[in-house]
Amino acid sequence: MKLHELSPAAGSVKDVKRIGRGHGSGNGKTAGKGHKGQNARSGGGVRPGFEGGQMPLTRRIPKRGFNNIFAKAYSTVNVSQLDKFVDGTVVDAELLKASGIIKKVNDGVKILGNGELTKNLTVKANAFSASAKEKIEKAGGKAEVM
Repeated sequence: MKLHELSPAAGSVKDVKRIGRGHGSGNGKTAGKGHKGQNARSGGGVRPGFEGGQMPLTRRIPKRGFNNIFAKAYSTVNVSQLDKFVDGTVVDAELLKASGIIKKVNDGVKILGNGELTKNLTVKANAFSASAKEKIEKAGGKAEVM
């Protein structure tokens, strides 16, 4: 194959719609903008979200509470879910994802203390609840904050 033999896939390239080039083109005279009105003018149209003077949806909906844009969204794992690993395993985000315990590592992994742990594991996570840390260490493991 040579450079001059390359061509785009069939149907992937369309001809440009040439507007305002005579009524024989099917898009002449008003060039698809209709007759007069705000949208027919140059620079015309309204901003996104404008509803013709009606109170916009974003202002009609009640607002409540506070949305922290700096909040960390952790993927949570309970201590009981870690019990399926073999003694001495180093449990980290990649292993949790590979074993299907978490679907994706958002801003990190947080281990919560629900359930019991019998294996001694080295758990590496971004955050631990106090009870989770206690249960991991009680079972003979280590809780390492990454």
